[in-house]
Amino acid sequence: MTNTYTQIHLQIVFAVKYREGAIRSPWKNELYKYITKIIQNNGHKMICINGMPDHIHILIGLRPAQSISELLREIKSNSSKWINEKKFHLKWNMNLS
Repeated sequence: MTNTYTQIHLQIVFAVKYREGAIRSPWKNELYKYITKIIQNNGHKMICINGMPDHIHILIGLRPAQSISELLREIKSNSSKWINEKKFHLKWNMNLS
């Protein structure tokens, strides 16, 4: 099949554990850039990313060579690891007191 064109758009919503408002303004743009980099490194096209303190919406152009579950697993695990390494979750908890 020559000249085959596939266009898949996917909206992804990630919610914070227990729907707590843990995504804070001081570092949310860094998180969005980090997630964008993960998506682009996997050969997909980032169309839009935004969110609220308790969830993130992502709209991507999906490359059909990778499964959705594989991509989502990579985004979730790497972004969670990144947040923990930066200790953003601890900074947020200290600000609650």
